Amino acid sequence: MKFGKLPSAVIFDMDGVLIDSNPFHLEKWMGLLTRRQIPFDRKALPQQVLGIRNDAAFRFFFGKLSQAESRRLSEELEASFRKAFKPHARPLPGVRALVKECRRAGIPMAVASAAMVKNIEFVVDALKFRPYFDCLVSSDHVARSKPDPEIYLKAARMLKRAPEECVAFEDSFVGIEAAKNAGMKCVGIASTFPLAELRRQTRADLVVRGFKQLRLRRLRQLFDATDGGRRSTRGA
Repeated sequence: MKFGKLPSAVIFDMDGVLIDSNPFHLEKWMGLLTRRQIPFDRKALPQQVLGIRNDAAFRFFFGKLSQAESRRLSEELEASFRKAFKPHARPLPGVRALVKECRRAGIPMAVASAAMVKNIEFVVDALKFRPYFDCLVSSDHVARSKPDPEIYLKAARMLKRAPEECVAFEDSFVGIEAAKNAGMKCVGIASTFPLAELRRQTRADLVVRGFKQLRLRRLRQLFDATDGGRRSTRGA
């Protein structure tokens, strides 16, 4: 089979993609909502808060907040996350190998995350990934939250690459939708939500259990000229 070209750039979400941090995010939200005596559904909570900017989640649970109050609450929430997660900061299996392979191939890389910039800098520094990334795009840099494509379009502009030539890695429903809304190829990582659900309920071009199954050759298949880049649901 003749494979397509390499992606012009690769863009990583952070939580649930570079790192297994989502259990810590759920804990911080459950703690906050419990302290504030706000009722919540444990089963529904992941889709309500993961991959979504804090201000959007605050509006869902608390209604309208002032910008200052939203910012203060977000700073408090994320400081508690960084403190809890710091001893556990390590990349998901296979991430480091793929990042190094992309670097050797001269492919520019970025992070595009709904997290605040303090969290992104904390994570990439803890993983010693800072030298690999050409830019870090956070919720502080955009006006609209995923699934709006703004954050991915901004990352592509900063990398000076066409969105349709980029591959994004995402673990959440809203994140996959944001990447596809930007016109990018998207690989769904089943680290947070079940693989079958991501395949069935998203437009991801490829869904895999983890990065150990991903190498550049497989990313080439997303641009396979013989099938027009049709969606693939292969992966285990």
